[in-house]
Parts: sequence; structure tokens; C-alpha cells
Amino acid sequence: MAEEAGADADDACVWAERLGWAFGLIAEDPAARGAALVHLVEAQRKVTDALARSNEMWLLTRPLGADEQYREPAFLQARRRHQQAQRRSLPDGVWGGPVGRDLATWPGLPYVLLFLEWEARYPLEWTQHAKAWGTKQRLIREVARARHEETIKAKLTDLVEVVVQRAYRCKDREYVRVARAVDSADLRARLDRAADSDSPWARCHAGYVLWLLDRPDLPNTRRVWRTWVAGEAATLL
Repeated sequence: MAEEAGADADDACVWAERLGWAFGLIAEDPAARGAALVHLVEAQRKVTDALARSNEMWLLTRPLGADEQYREPAFLQARRRHQQAQRRSLPDGVWGGPVGRDLATWPGLPYVLLFLEWEARYPLEWTQHAKAWGTKQRLIREVARARHEETIKAKLTDLVEVVVQRAYRCKDREYVRVARAVDSADLRARLDRAADSDSPWARCHAGYVLWLLDRPDLPNTRRVWRTWVAGEAATLL
């Protein structure tokens, strides 16, 4: 089976069969999102059950010794079923990456972008059902490093615009990497509008990103961010 070869080796059809339902998580229709969330809860339950079975088999086969244990068919089957369940769930399904392949042409990329868009547009649902700050940070960094075609750049531009207009969430500062990677007149125009809006969060976030776009050599560190936020807060006093 393709799943046994590793998710990084699967083609677009296998990914769609496994995680195509997850696009409902970013649907505008609340009913569609609700159905996708029900699917996700069930997928996560299967992961939990499969992990419990894998751990049980690990304990039962432990007396065999490490070498024999990892050749024991029952233990191997339990581990394989756990891995297969993970690949059909989130956030587990977007862990890992394209081993030895270009992220921009990897069939898993649409699901990476889906996971990030879900967090950006529906943060409360994401937090309740699939909170994974480390995964969010790693995925943002990976997409920022890759060389993308224009359609993907447009999607990433949309993500930056959405993120800068909301209250700051953990790891949002990482989107500066994406903004620098897809810098364009269109992105700057959107950031300018956000920086001139009535929202203090949008003014702060968008202003910070624009400021760093004009200073490509300045590191996007926590200290730089805090200094910027302190300066923005001072203007409100």
C-alpha cells in the first residue's frame, strides 16, 4: 500500500483520499465546517485507539528484546495501523515533509496550506480541535523557504493579510518570513490598508511587517517585535 511507503512518497490522489475531507474545515458554510469537525474528531479518536493498541503491543513484546521486538509481526502491524490513522487526521497528517523533494511540487503542500489557513481564518476551532503551535511554526518556516508558483504566492499573500488583521496569536510573528518571501506591490498595498485601518491590532501587525520589509537585514527577533509593540503602545497614550 502507498501509505506504508511513507506519506512523503504518496501522490495527489492518495493525499486527497486521506485528507480531502479536511477542506471542509475552511468552508464558509458553518454546516460544512461542522461536518468536517465531526470527521476530524472521529479521525483523532482512531489515532488515540491505534496508539493505545501500539503501546499495548510494545509492552507485550518487550520481553523479546529490542531486535526481536521490532521484527514481531503483531507489534509491526499495530505500529503501522497507528501511522495510517495519523495520516488521516490533523495535525498528525501534515507532520513530516517531502523527504528529498521540493516542497513547492509536493502533493502534501495543499494540506499544509489548508492547516495554516484553518488556523488563520477559524482560530478558535483550530485551537479547540488541533492546537499545535510547534507544527504551525515549522510549516510557516517551510513554506517561506520554498520557491512557489504564482498561485501559491497568492495564497500566502492572503494568509499574511488575514493574520495581520487579528489579535496576535502564538507564532504569528513567523509570518514575517512569508511576507519577505512573497513581497510584492499587491502585498504592500494590502498591508498599507491594514496599517491605516481602525483596528489597533491591524495597525500594529501590518506596520511591523511593512517596517521589516523595508529592512531586509533586520532580524525578526522577539526583542525587535517587543520594541515595535512598545513603540506602537506609546502612540496610544
